[in-house]
Amino acid sequence: MSQPDRADYAPNIVALIAAGWRERADRVVMRYADEQDRWIDVTGAEAQAMVDATAKGLIARGVQPGQSVGIMARTRIEWSILDVAIWTAGALPVPIYDTSSASQIDWITSDADIALLVVETEAHAALARQVAQDPESPLREVLVIDDGCMDELKTAGAGIPDSVVAERASIATLDSPATIVYTSGTTGRPKGAVLTHLNFVRHTYGIQEELDDVLLFDGASTVLFLTLAHSLARLVEVVLLASGTVIGYCPDSRKLVPYFASFQPTLILAVPRVFEKVYNSAEQKAAEGGKVKIFRWAAKQSIDYSRALASPGGPSFALKARHAIADRLVLAKIRAVLGGRARHAISGSAPLGDRLGHFYNGLGLQVLEGYGLTEVTAASHVNRTRLSKIGSVGPALPGFEVEIADDGEILMRGDMLFSGYHRNAEATAQAMEGGWFHTGDIGRLDDEGYLYITGRKKEIIVTAGGKNVAPAVLEDRLRGYALVSQCVVVGDGKPFIGALLTLDAEALPGWLKAHGLPEMTVAEAASDPVVLEHLEKAVSRANGAVSRAESIRKWEVLADDFTVDNGYLTPSLKLKRAQVLRDFAEDIEALYAPAPR
Repeated sequence: MSQPDRADYAPNIVALIAAGWRERADRVVMRYADEQDRWIDVTGAEAQAMVDATAKGLIARGVQPGQSVGIMARTRIEWSILDVAIWTAGALPVPIYDTSSASQIDWITSDADIALLVVETEAHAALARQVAQDPESPLREVLVIDDGCMDELKTAGAGIPDSVVAERASIATLDSPATIVYTSGTTGRPKGAVLTHLNFVRHTYGIQEELDDVLLFDGASTVLFLTLAHSLARLVEVVLLASGTVIGYCPDSRKLVPYFASFQPTLILAVPRVFEKVYNSAEQKAAEGGKVKIFRWAAKQSIDYSRALASPGGPSFALKARHAIADRLVLAKIRAVLGGRARHAISGSAPLGDRLGHFYNGLGLQVLEGYGLTEVTAASHVNRTRLSKIGSVGPALPGFEVEIADDGEILMRGDMLFSGYHRNAEATAQAMEGGWFHTGDIGRLDDEGYLYITGRKKEIIVTAGGKNVAPAVLEDRLRGYALVSQCVVVGDGKPFIGALLTLDAEALPGWLKAHGLPEMTVAEAASDPVVLEHLEKAVSRANGAVSRAESIRKWEVLADDFTVDNGYLTPSLKLKRAQVLRDFAEDIEALYAPAPR
């Protein structure tokens, strides 16, 4: 791997973003919606003024260089202003999920030594003040965005000279810590990954180089709704701010679809669950109008057309004709739901799946699936517009080396690798054994360096017969069925593979109507014979992707879903598998109980 010349880089994140805003001083770089959902424009000069005023307020309140300052809020413009302002003050912004409990706030503020925490709401503040009451807690001050703390900071910093801000903004070097991002914790207590200014700056240049046709054209824009406490959204934020791609902030995911329509983004940034929801909602709407067969026919044409595009001969004349009809009847309407201007999408955090990848590609939205972890500054791989291989997560981004270990584990090293876990040398050493970061994911590389993820090392199931099974293959396919919300494949040490399923409460009403069934609750549907019959067919289709030894033999539908609120999903919507296996041990054992005589 050739080493870049650091002299060609911005000296830190602040300088990187400021350069972009100077270039776009009179152009829109951010938008946020008012209470009537009207978009308010913010130019580069206005954004810089907001950041400088906030940085002055932080300095006036005693924030010191190198100090950790917490941010706990949904994805809104104030998040980004605070993020850049804290860097400008020479300090370290530390994100905390807005869904965090008091104990989670306590852990992060204590581990990162956070004295000042900026939160969004009074409800957040109440939790934080519980923590601050502990005399051993470092947390001493809580500011609330909804109570006007941004204006308070601006007023407090009015007497701070510009020269002080400029001096603070230049303190950090590329090797300086930039932030501590706490893993969302699918198992155990979250670990704080320390990321440097180099991690973000080098990554931004590499991403701009490889995705210039997605980010760096006049009018490029996206709606940002992924939580900024997650490392992927955080990297995206820095790249977008530095690139001038206009960001529209969406704090409330329930408004995402109408925001797509009014904002009309050119780029969709989402996790697979969002793409699933858009597809399932469109199918449900078609079912309610008695047109579900037309929708499914059109979806098939889209998928077939996308697959044919990758073949040597391309789509046949007949397929092109069918696709054109499908576009008029269905596909164009889905493009309109996404705003009508989007031609590219980037999907990360979890596997998208072959079916959805081809469906969206066939309707004209090229989904560039990517991969990464917090420890590699969120993204190590992404497909390219010039060659996107559906089912893969693309080749490595500039600055990474990738190897596959003998046991299939993906190993990485490079400029975007974290500097270690905060105050946890043992965990750092374990993760960096042999000088490579051990991702814990299993995968393979093709001849062109495109990476395919096949499972998590810790999640590999070994049946009683010695068969190794990666649950992700089956789980991804079952989650693609409109009625299924979550799927957990089980069978470690058991004679065969089983599964626990949950139902999608949002999709259920439309599905029932389309199948001529009366209204029923999720719990009632979980035991309804017709629902179970259709789920059995979905399981059979999923089994078609694996060998018989890997296939699901028995399954159960749970009465309740796995959600962030009940603690079975992380804030980034990853399943807490260990917790599910522990709490639903009786349900799992029931799958293997002898049938009554």
